Amino acid sequence: MRFHKLFHSLNITRGDKIAILGKNSARWGILYIAVVTYGAVVVPILPDFKIDDLHKIIGHSDSVLLFAGDQMIGSLKCPEVEKLHGVIQINDFTVQKCKTDRLIEAFKTSGLSDKRDEKEWKPGDFKMDGIPNDHLAVLSYTSGTTGFTKGVMLQHNSLAANMRFAQNNMPLRPGDKIVSFLPLAHTFGCAFEFLFPFTLGCDITILTKTPSPQIIMKAFQEIKPSLILSVPIVIEKIYKNRLLPVISKWYMKLLLAIPVVNQVILSKFREKLTETFGGNFHEIVMGGAPLNHEVEMFFRRTKFKYTLGYGMTECGPLISYHGWRGLPAGSSGKMVDTLEVKIEKESLDDTIGEIYVRGDNVMMGYYKNAEDTRKVLDDEGWLKTGDLGFRDRDGFMYIKGRSKSMILGANGKNIYPEEIESMLNNQYLVAESMVVHRNDKLVAMVFPDAEIVKKDKIGKEDLEKILRHHQKVLNHKLPGYMNISSIEEHPEEFAKTPKKSIKRYLYS
Repeated sequence: MRFHKLFHSLNITRGDKIAILGKNSARWGILYIAVVTYGAVVVPILPDFKIDDLHKIIGHSDSVLLFAGDQMIGSLKCPEVEKLHGVIQINDFTVQKCKTDRLIEAFKTSGLSDKRDEKEWKPGDFKMDGIPNDHLAVLSYTSGTTGFTKGVMLQHNSLAANMRFAQNNMPLRPGDKIVSFLPLAHTFGCAFEFLFPFTLGCDITILTKTPSPQIIMKAFQEIKPSLILSVPIVIEKIYKNRLLPVISKWYMKLLLAIPVVNQVILSKFREKLTETFGGNFHEIVMGGAPLNHEVEMFFRRTKFKYTLGYGMTECGPLISYHGWRGLPAGSSGKMVDTLEVKIEKESLDDTIGEIYVRGDNVMMGYYKNAEDTRKVLDDEGWLKTGDLGFRDRDGFMYIKGRSKSMILGANGKNIYPEEIESMLNNQYLVAESMVVHRNDKLVAMVFPDAEIVKKDKIGKEDLEKILRHHQKVLNHKLPGYMNISSIEEHPEEFAKTPKKSIKRYLYS
């Protein structure tokens, strides 16, 4: 109510943009709800952007008000953004920077600085005007895999379609607990770790800093969430660090090869895994990137309750999902009921093509960018996702990779580097990898795991030997046209998007 009063005092009207720049917090969530229920457009900005990019986004979005975390305010230059009234700090809701006294006066009359009247309020005092679903709700600037960000325009209809589907299909009930650790400024975390549980009346615990897997695991143990949402890299690290060293031992491999005995052992692994994640969840939903094939096969053997979804910011974000029961290996679920899909193949003989979707979830376009909008959104409303895949006869979707990252081999066969990277990332010493096409050959770049290098005292010569061994192992498993010509060390962690996808354009 106080924020609505503040917006009204500043003559902010429906469609005006209000930006939120800061790390995850309950106050971030309060602001988001205040903006969209007022009818203004929320501009959630990830704090990972460089300062120059932040100023570009605030200016490009035409934001009239900015809420920022205390760690960001010092470097922001308010006067450079033409339409901006000023900056309010998220942590304590105080005015930090403004161009005129107007913001100061509006702030005082809103009551944000004086909360003595709170006990006099009643639920009936809070009223909201209806907002048409075809109006713009969110302007999402996210750091993408193909270059500088574009402003994705999501209408209320996209948010509503995502919420309805989640409420009808995902295993969460009022009163359930959930841990929110994905970036709220990204559509995946915002939709399914905040808005969805919020609309049901769930108990949301927000981790306010970018957490390590250890911190996330500790939170799961304490909160015991009913539903877990994650990007695959978090789950893969837990598998690689905790389970792989055990199942790789010679005697464990032997025991897992014995019928009946292996079922007992796999059952124990499932119990251990379940307890690691708090022991109270209906399922783990992963999205934003493909799950490592080896990890998925182990999960399936243990009958672990995981599932995979597929989406993109331009769909707010959900495109496909299916509960863990009945999900085929390698699938990303079935299309949501508010979208149509078609697979555009280059020839009738192709089994894989580019995925196009149309329906309620799809964005309105890119803000002030008609040229890029035309490239991905046609006159009939079909969105070109840029992803390659296929759909089986039962309607399950399978994603093979990005069309821009696909490599055409010398023999004309399509190579999906993500498949090779998935295998390489499970090898000893490999923290992460990326496969590129260089001089008509496939080259893998590997960023070594610093902890293992230090613990095992691995020198440069040892590292080179290990990488050559990995190359032989990999090429033995891969078809000839996918063989790696060399594996080279990459000196630092690869730059990534909020979904933890590598920004390939920086390296290819």
